[in-house]
Amino acid sequence: MPVTTEPTGSDTTAQGQGGTPTLGKVWASSQQGYGEVRPATVFNGGDPTGLVENITWSSWGGSQATGTGTGSYEAPGQSVADSTQQQATIVAFNLGTCDGQLMYQAIEWYYPQHGETFHPDRYINICTGDYVGQG
Repeated sequence: MPVTTEPTGSDTTAQGQGGTPTLGKVWASSQQGYGEVRPATVFNGGDPTGLVENITWSSWGGSQATGTGTGSYEAPGQSVADSTQQQATIVAFNLGTCDGQLMYQAIEWYYPQHGETFHPDRYINICTGDYVGQG
């Protein structure tokens, strides 16, 4: 049975080996949330579709962490400039160690209200910064 932990206080700094896992690590400039525990904002450092804000995590510490927040939804055929702010589901998974730190090594977010679902084969590797399974 996965272990989930409840938020306590201002628990957003990295914990280290054997403690509470972090959300990967920073791999590029201008990022937010990576390397932290239960970040309220996750930003890849690029265009607005790489930003999820006001995240509330419903689980953390188990095999995957799940939360909801607000992101920029870009509908098929739309440009980034036409994206709209909508509720997103964010999932951190592939719990393990990277550079000796316990962390979630993968992240994906999606918009269920538009028929999107979690696909564990399409994600950002937040240990290396590689995009996996995305075209």
